[in-house]
Amino acid sequence: MPRAVFLAILAVPLLLGGCVLPTPTDPYAGMSAGLPPAAAAIRTAVAEPTPGPLTLDKAIGLALAGNPELAATAHDLGAAVAQRDIAAGQRLPSLHAVGGYNNYLDGQRLLAARENGEPGVFSRDIFSGDLVVSLPLFTGGRLASEVKAAELLRLAAEHRLAHTRDELVFNVSSVFYGILVQRRLIESLDASRQALDEHLKRVDDLIAARRAAQVDRLRTEVRLADLAQRTVRETNVLAIQTRVLANLLGGGARESHLDVAGELAALETMQESSVDVEMSKAMAQRDDYLAARAVLEAQAKAVDAARAAAWPTVALQGAYGGRWAADPTDRPAGTDRADDVGRVGLVADLPLFEGGRIRARVREQQAKLAAARERLRKLELQVRLDVETAILSIVSSRQRIAATQKATEQAAESLRIEREKYELGRGAIVDVLDAQSALLEAQTTYYRALADLSVATAQLKLATGEQP
Repeated sequence: MPRAVFLAILAVPLLLGGCVLPTPTDPYAGMSAGLPPAAAAIRTAVAEPTPGPLTLDKAIGLALAGNPELAATAHDLGAAVAQRDIAAGQRLPSLHAVGGYNNYLDGQRLLAARENGEPGVFSRDIFSGDLVVSLPLFTGGRLASEVKAAELLRLAAEHRLAHTRDELVFNVSSVFYGILVQRRLIESLDASRQALDEHLKRVDDLIAARRAAQVDRLRTEVRLADLAQRTVRETNVLAIQTRVLANLLGGGARESHLDVAGELAALETMQESSVDVEMSKAMAQRDDYLAARAVLEAQAKAVDAARAAAWPTVALQGAYGGRWAADPTDRPAGTDRADDVGRVGLVADLPLFEGGRIRARVREQQAKLAAARERLRKLELQVRLDVETAILSIVSSRQRIAATQKATEQAAESLRIEREKYELGRGAIVDVLDAQSALLEAQTTYYRALADLSVATAQLKLATGEQP
């Protein structure tokens, strides 16, 4: 073969090296509507009014079906399962079909001589095809460590998925209770405005009867203006909370169709528990903590796998195939242009010099192990903080509910008395307005305390890993 043709053959891989699959993977497949495939049901449910109100249980169900973060974490678990299968597959025999073509400057013998004086076929163009089987026999424990590490990482992915679900339930519950308290607050503001409108009419009657001054009307109008701006502000907060809930459900901007319905009520008295008891629950069942422990154990196995790279590896290999000579340059009589060839044997590989890469990999994995230990210790501190914060919030919310419930009743009675005094000409308009403001603040504080108790209870479940 001329040298020009030989060089042209060498240039073919360089020209084809940048080729890709004829149908490359589309990274945005399934996202034409802006939602993952798992959110198709939630898109319909949120885009169109659903029959009946959106209760907390229904909101949680929709979120579990359509939240993209939860779906992404589920795909991460699928990837971890695949990695485990990849690691386990390395311990099994591998079978490959290997083909090749070689062009030589000088003619080469098709097959090695099997006896002295055996004639052979020579050619510059030789084709080959083989079935090659390989089975690892000894790897210094590397494969076993990699399989165990992959299994632990799969377990960690399962725990992360469960914790992501728990966090999603908590976030939906927190926003849901926030919407309920916001609606009650707006209702209180509307009720206060209606009461002041009625009071303004009464002031006008008193002014006409010369029993009140014009300044009383001005002060009432100022308070009405303040209630109007507060209503606008709180309505905006409600709109933002509704959008947040829609995003948690995975429904995008269709928040106008979310007919949230529920009641704010004091929960049944829970049996008080100590921080140590709740901590023991958290250490046994909180999924992000269990995931961190699994990651730490997997990293220890990664250290063992890196150390095993310094050991020799032994594998059983066998191959059977054929060789074909194209345009032989020498073909003695009685010889064939094609023949088969087979082999079986043991292959041992002992690394003698790797440029320090094995030791560097061991140091790398050991450093990651130390980092995983510190992250686990940090998470233990965070778990204790979460448990303590939730318990304190529950106690505080209960005390606030008891205090503000009585204060609301007293504020309503105080407003009634101040109105009667004003109508009888024995009180001032300022006292009436202050009593009205005090009632509104007492109602607001009471509703927020109810919502805070529900959120704190859900927070304790999240902190201890209790299933919601």
